[in-house]
Amino acid sequence: MSADPVLSSKSILDRLSLTGKNALVTGGNKGIGRAIAHAYAQAGANVAIIGRNENDSKAVSEEIASLYKGIKVINFTCDVTVENEVNATIDAVVKEFGSLEIACNNAGIAEWVDAQDMTFASWKKMISNNLDSAFLCAQAQAKYMIRQGYGKIVFTASLSGKVSNYPQHQAHYNSAKAGVISLARCLATEWAPYGVRVNTLSPGFTITPLLDDLKKTEIGQKYYPEWISRIPMKVMGEVTDMQGAAVYLSSEASDYATGMDLVIDGGYLAW
Repeated sequence: MSADPVLSSKSILDRLSLTGKNALVTGGNKGIGRAIAHAYAQAGANVAIIGRNENDSKAVSEEIASLYKGIKVINFTCDVTVENEVNATIDAVVKEFGSLEIACNNAGIAEWVDAQDMTFASWKKMISNNLDSAFLCAQAQAKYMIRQGYGKIVFTASLSGKVSNYPQHQAHYNSAKAGVISLARCLATEWAPYGVRVNTLSPGFTITPLLDDLKKTEIGQKYYPEWISRIPMKVMGEVTDMQGAAVYLSSEASDYATGMDLVIDGGYLAW
């Protein structure tokens, strides 16, 4: 008679723990990435902060090290759109930690521009920063995860990868994020036999430095009330609202979840 999994499994809190795991977060020096880096450290993981701004990355690393004793925190400067830099950075993370169990590929950019006025250069920049970077990072991370037979890759996608948000015009951003969701599904099925789980976390409207800057513009002030009106909870999310989902997708508790898009949007898609 097989064991009863309810009685024989580790407790759910133990399965949500990341103690003893090594994690990295791209774009981990601000916004949602910073919040996820903190969450990983709170859950017990060592954390590598990867970003383009060295000073910001160092500041977040020092912040985490001061708050969570016993956690190893490192930081690297990397342009995640450049293949050689990505490969070298992931190699360096593994060299420092000894292994890599968790990767949150969060780095990305956003822009509002009418499609008819969008330059092809703007299109390519958006795809490169949000979709190409996701592929390059995951490919470099999977090299180690497949070898060890275990790993969790989490992409930060977006509500905008599932719907065309109104009234902003961002065809290139929406397309890139939809691509990230599709990429994750493809990698999830391809790498499942090797013990590597791949999922996406899709935030809805979330208060980040990027959104704060937009709210100061004429367009942001005009449309902010409309954005709020379309959210059933009538409030934008905080970056901390993404922490629980990120820890779940990176922990043993989600070992049977792969190819999934977890949306945290205050009910936006339910309306």
